[in-house]
Amino acid sequence: MEVNDQLVDKLAHLSRLQFSDAEKGAIKNDLQRMIGFVEKLNELDLQGVAPLLHMSEEVNVLRDDEIRGSISRDEALKNAPLHDDQFFNVPKVIKK
Repeated sequence: MEVNDQLVDKLAHLSRLQFSDAEKGAIKNDLQRMIGFVEKLNELDLQGVAPLLHMSEEVNVLRDDEIRGSISRDEALKNAPLHDDQFFNVPKVIKK
């Protein structure tokens, strides 16, 4: 695959970035090297090689879900700086 100015311009547009001419040259060089590396990897014979799904043989052990009680509304509102009898009062952040 050839990396040219049109490809760099398209990628810049899609990523909403702007590059100077010097930066475009560096990016073209970097992209060409990355594509060359991937093409080199494609030359490997991977028949019989299982895909690597996890970096170690450890299994993530999660705790069982347990139904537990929760705190009451009064306890939850006790330490709130602003509240009424039922709800937390927070500053308005959306302006119309």
